Amino acid sequence: MSDANGNGGASNEVRQFTIGEDDDGIRLDRWFKRNLPQIGFATISKWARTGQIRVDGGRAKPDDRLQAGQVLRVPPGGEAPHKAPKARRPLKPEEIELAESIVITQTKSAIVLNKPPGLATQGGSKTTRHVDGLLDAYHSDDQPRPRLVHRLDKDTSGVLLIARTPGSAASFSKRFSGRSAKKIYWALVVGVPDVKEGTIDAPLAKQPGTGGEKMHVDMEGGQPAKTRYRVVEAAGKKACWVELEPLTGRTHQLRVHLSAIGHPIVGDGKYGGQDAFLTGSISRKMHLHARRLIIDQPKGDGDAKLDVTAELPEHFAASMEQLGFDPAASDAEPEKGPPERSPAEKKQAARQHAKQYRKAQRAPRRARGAQPAKKKLGKKSGGKPARGGPKGKR
Repeated sequence: MSDANGNGGASNEVRQFTIGEDDDGIRLDRWFKRNLPQIGFATISKWARTGQIRVDGGRAKPDDRLQAGQVLRVPPGGEAPHKAPKARRPLKPEEIELAESIVITQTKSAIVLNKPPGLATQGGSKTTRHVDGLLDAYHSDDQPRPRLVHRLDKDTSGVLLIARTPGSAASFSKRFSGRSAKKIYWALVVGVPDVKEGTIDAPLAKQPGTGGEKMHVDMEGGQPAKTRYRVVEAAGKKACWVELEPLTGRTHQLRVHLSAIGHPIVGDGKYGGQDAFLTGSISRKMHLHARRLIIDQPKGDGDAKLDVTAELPEHFAASMEQLGFDPAASDAEPEKGPPERSPAEKKQAARQHAKQYRKAQRAPRRARGAQPAKKKLGKKSGGKPARGGPKGKR
């Protein structure tokens, strides 16, 4: 989206916007929700009905599809104060450094992170430190704020894709919901399944009495859930390393499925209880890692597919070494992509980014301080699966 008048979209005068490639094919009402969310649907309908909204000079309806390059005329006003975006607190230097240090790669449409274990994807009533709160570190004033398109559990590490624009977010969301995106996880589990490769087919539902915080197998009332798995290596009968590919996207799916077949993920006390912890020096942290993501990118963003691999967190890598597992034994290796930056390179880049961020934050304050005082006119609105066990080859 760009303002053809260069007026920054001021609400006290007529605005004209040139539709960008990111919004090509979007409905008019969806364009407003994406780009001017403070203007409600009732106002949009009224403007369209009275001919105040124009596309290339002609009248337009809320369900009309827009095309890249068209000029959209928007009348002044119409903002609903309660829909104005909330002001976000400036990020601290250490938060900017963290945000920069977890970047694996960036494209025109995506920022791909290696989320560390213990960092939530989104906030909650008692969660103030999360990935969503760090996204301003990748945001510039002339671009929309990046947005989440999928999630990882707080204690799960690995590949997390962030969309740069609303259009790319819609494209990636379709890939995830349509199951065309391929996600490969690594996990260490307690014991070794008798069936070394197969599919766990066990419907899942929220477990009663847990407030929706926990899932369980419900063969009658659960939603379909399937997980493909393969045992890569085993450490006797004590533990094994498995590759996992979720074929559906239910909450806690991998954790519940592995626990349901009697092999909980190492460190997952929530679903495996005390049986999920190994004796000795193996970390008590959860050993579930989103190793690789293969997904189609939006049109016009270079290569057709994005193929990204995330390095293991320190505790997982240490456990692999102690159990004698060789990471090269897995098929989940990257086909292509830039080499991962060294810790020193990441730290230096993070410091430089933090410096630029602080400089950008100071500039508006200096500009405001240089302006003559003006009279204030008011605020501007602007169960378990069947006994047969999992299906698959033996």
